[in-house]
Order: sequence, then structure tokens, then C-alpha cells
Amino acid sequence: MVFSSLLFLLLFLPLLLILYFIGKNLKWRNAVLLLFSLVFYAWGEPKWILCMLGATVINYICALVLEKASSPIRRKVVLALGVIASLAALFYFKYASFFMDTVAELFGVNWRLPDVQLPIGISFYTFQILTYTVDVYRGKVPPQKNFARLLLYVSCFPQLIAGPIVQYADIAAQLDERTTSMSDFADGMGRFSIGLAKKVLLANGCGKAVETLLTGTALSVSGAWLGAVLYALQIYFDFSAYSDMAIGLGHVFGFSYRENFNYPYISASVGEFWRRWHISLGSFFRDYVYIPLGGNRAGNWATARNLLIVWTLTGLWHGASWNFVVWGLYYGVWLLIERFALKTVLERIPKVLRILGTLLIVLVGWVLFYHVSLADGWRQITAMFGFGAAGWTDETVTAVLSEITILPLIAALCCLPVLPKLKTWLETHSNWNRAAEIAAPIFETALLLLSIAFLVGQSYNPFIYFRF
Repeated sequence: MVFSSLLFLLLFLPLLLILYFIGKNLKWRNAVLLLFSLVFYAWGEPKWILCMLGATVINYICALVLEKASSPIRRKVVLALGVIASLAALFYFKYASFFMDTVAELFGVNWRLPDVQLPIGISFYTFQILTYTVDVYRGKVPPQKNFARLLLYVSCFPQLIAGPIVQYADIAAQLDERTTSMSDFADGMGRFSIGLAKKVLLANGCGKAVETLLTGTALSVSGAWLGAVLYALQIYFDFSAYSDMAIGLGHVFGFSYRENFNYPYISASVGEFWRRWHISLGSFFRDYVYIPLGGNRAGNWATARNLLIVWTLTGLWHGASWNFVVWGLYYGVWLLIERFALKTVLERIPKVLRILGTLLIVLVGWVLFYHVSLADGWRQITAMFGFGAAGWTDETVTAVLSEITILPLIAALCCLPVLPKLKTWLETHSNWNRAAEIAAPIFETALLLLSIAFLVGQSYNPFIYFRF
């Protein structure tokens, strides 16, 4: 089940809201939210819920033992058991076949693991349960004695499938005590509506155009560039949409999740881009991998090593394929170049040129991310710069542009911090601010209804509303 499905929008969510708010005490609300979260996760394939339950039980026990253990060696052994148990499941389901196939190809042997289905959300809930156990070990948080509350943290459906990665320390208190006012409910549903519109109206539209542009064997220069730009828009609105919906729903139920995207396409460096893109993932790797490895405290060579390790893992986290490894290393190398070679140079370049340069680097990176085949990715990159391209343009580009016309412009505009600037301006003009406070919920409701209408009429082409 996904947020942008009619089943979720018209049945699951309304029923949950009714049952959740019928009860006034937190015990009832936690029980309802936990039950619906487990149903949400088990909807597609119920057996995979056992994997999540197993990881939660093991780390629940490990955390309780950590509280009582006084021996440093014993504490490390218990921590290792919790971490290994969690990562073992992730490795088996997501990476075992990839590494086995790689070894078999290198040594010319016929080793192959049976194909296994990847449990939905395993990358997210594995990282979340790891933050819990590690933070208990560090003494940052006390162990959660109530297993149901820990399971609610791990399985809570708003952020279970596509993030953001919520660290236990950030919401531990909210599991035990939280409230939701009418204002919180309205703000949360408004944020959810905006996220749903980003997914249905923008991400899906760009995605269909990308499929049309990049499925052929011959790419023109304009087709390669248009495909790269539209995919950059698609992946941003896809990822950020789910984060918006998760943050909004969390707000509805009294949880406060950190922001996960902060207009990354206005970044003036690769480092800034990754401080604005998928912020919760970057925070996880910084706090639980980079800093424990030594961070930048042991000299330049150790810093370079640690960065490359982190970015190799970041690539692999996104998928078990060599294109993701190359994509991760691509950013690792760029960050090293910025840190050690371009730091003083960048400061002297006008900001608009730095933004354009960063966008170029990011676009090339998304090409590597998109194509599972490295050869296909290289073919598009070379075509973007005129090498091996099938001319400057082609009929596919013309057909796509005639369909979507103004959609890329709308999407590009939504990548800019227009709303924060508008909000700041309104706060200094009280008359307009009062009008905006009335108009905002009307606009958000219209977005929600429009998104549902598009989902109901999927046989229709939403692009026709963006044509001249």
C-alpha cells in the first residue's frame, strides 16, 4: 500500500483517523496507530512482517541487556549482536544475490542464490532500529521498556516505506506523551495534500515523459538533456513528496519529524546539495558511520578514506547494483575535490555560476543513478555532450514537449523556495497574511481533490491540462 493509492486515501486513512481520534487517551491512540501500521506494512505480503518483528524483538532485548551490563566487553558484544542481527537480514534480502553474482562472474563459477523478494521498507526500518540500539549503548537514550511502543516507533507507517529516517532519540518522548490540536491536524493534512500533489501531478507526469525519452537505443542531444532534467525533477518530487506526506501525517498524529529536503537544486556546491537532499540519510551516515570511523579528526588521508567508505555505503543503500556504487563514489570523489582542491576557488566564483555548475554535476549523477546498466548511463552522458548522439533533436523530443509543454516549467518553479519567501513577505503585511490564512486551506483542499481526481481517472492524460 502506498500513500498515492485510492485504497489508502479513501478507505485506510479515513478509517484510521476516525478510530484514532475517537479515543482520548494515548494508550488507545498508540494501539490504533500500531495496529494500522502493521496492517499497512503487511498489506502486500504479510510474511515480511515477521522480519520486522524479529529485528525489533532482538534489539529490544539487546537494549534491556545493555542497561544492566557493566562490563565494556559485554556491552560491545551485545551491541554487536543487535547490529549484526539487523544488518544480516538487510544483507541477505538486498545484497546477497548481488555479491554472489559478482563473485560468480569474476571467477567463472555457477553460483547463484534463489531469487528472494525484497521486504518493503527494510532499508528504512533497519536503520531506524539501529539508531535505537546504538543510542542506548551510547547512553543517549534509556531503553524503551514497553515493547509495543518500540514496535510503534519501528513500524509507524507514515515514514516506514520511504522515510524520512527517524532517529529514536528524536521521538522517544513523543511515544510516551503527545497531543494533536485542530491546528496541528489542519497543518498536517495541508502538508500531506501538498506532498500528494507533488507525487501525482508533478513526479508521475515527469516520470512518464522520462520513460518515453530514455527507452530508445538512440538518443539525440536534446533528448538526452531533456531526459536528464525531467528525471532530476521526477526523483526530487517523488522523494520529497513522500517526505512531505510522512511529515504531514506525523503532525496529524502528534509526531514531529525533521525536514528531509530543503530545496536542494539551489545549492552552490556538492556539499551543500547533500546538506539539503535526503537530510535524514546524510545525518544517519554522519552520526553512525562517518564520525565513528574517525570523521575528519585523523588527517587528510583518513578523511578521504572515511568519505569514500560512507559514499560507497550510501550508493549501496539505494540499491544492489554497480551503478549505485559508481553513483556513490562519484559524489564521494566530488566532495573530496571540493574539500581539498576547490575550497578557496569556489569562494571567488559568483554564486549563480556555482549553482549552475552544481546542477550540471547533479544531472550527470542522476543519469548514473537512473540506468542500471553502466553502459547505458555512459551512452546518455556522452550523448548529452554531443558524442555518439543521434542528431541534435528527434521526433520523440517533439512529441514529449507537445504533451507536457509547461509542466517542466511548473516543476522547476516548485524547486525554488518561492513559498518560504512568500510566507516571509506575508508575515510583514498583516492584511495579505490574513487573506492567505483563509486561502491556504482552500488551496490545499483543492490540491487534495485534484490529486484524487487524477488517480480516479488514470485513463486520462494529466498532461493535457498543461498544454498550450
